[in-house]
Amino acid sequence: MSGSKGTDVKAPGGGREAARQAALKKIARTREVAEERQLLGAWTLFYKEILRFWTIAGQTVISPVITTMLYFLVFGYSLGDRLQEIRGVPYVDFLVPGLVMLALITNSYINSAFSLFITKVHGTIVDLLVTPLTYVQFLGAYVAAAVVRAMLIGSIIWIVAWLMGASPFYSVPVALIFMALTSMAFAFIGVVVAILGEDFDHINLLPNFLITPLTFLGGVFYSIEMLPAPWDTVSLFNPVLYMVNGVRYGMVGVADVPVWQGAVMLLALNAIFGGLALWLLKTGKKLRD
Repeated sequence: MSGSKGTDVKAPGGGREAARQAALKKIARTREVAEERQLLGAWTLFYKEILRFWTIAGQTVISPVITTMLYFLVFGYSLGDRLQEIRGVPYVDFLVPGLVMLALITNSYINSAFSLFITKVHGTIVDLLVTPLTYVQFLGAYVAAAVVRAMLIGSIIWIVAWLMGASPFYSVPVALIFMALTSMAFAFIGVVVAILGEDFDHINLLPNFLITPLTFLGGVFYSIEMLPAPWDTVSLFNPVLYMVNGVRYGMVGVADVPVWQGAVMLLALNAIFGGLALWLLKTGKKLRD
């Protein structure tokens, strides 16, 4: 009798524990499925963004390459004979990293800014915001697509320049790291501007009045050693100068500023603007109006 009673007392507890374990397994499996679908959704959004610019590659890829190569032909060969060398490097080789960076900055910003702003204007961004995607995945898809476009254009420009007589890379890892970090930074900036902007004039405001001047004054076509005082010192406060010289060191092995300073600055810019973009997405400012 005592054995029978003991069995009767333990059975309900054991049944509840088994049910609890089964429920936990089901919850864990549901979470795994949800995470898999979130990753699939993030990949789908990224793929959609890739297709968006690739279907009009003539405008989004080929046109920027042609425009940049015109700079290469005009400045590289017309001024190359006069300048000969800068810091012991042929002017043509010195020019290529700056032109690559010019294309990277412009296209990474344009891709993320215009794509996100168009979805906001058309109202389709609401459909994306109600999906199970996390804000990090949403932001990552847009930024990754912008980086792919910028890196593709920058790589094509370098290959064409190399075929036209430019020197090969001095340090491939350094060049690629600076190219990727710069593309990411301006892709984040593009997302921030797209969220805060209210019309297309706001999207064009930053490149016209800030990005383009900073880029042209950031050592794309010259070394800051060629500038008279105090402009050589003033140039040190231009963040684009450090980006250009990071890529230039990776390509030809010379730089006007320490490369590590450029790397630290780029990491800081990515953290600041990436965090700001994520905060704007989470708060829904200018998105759910």
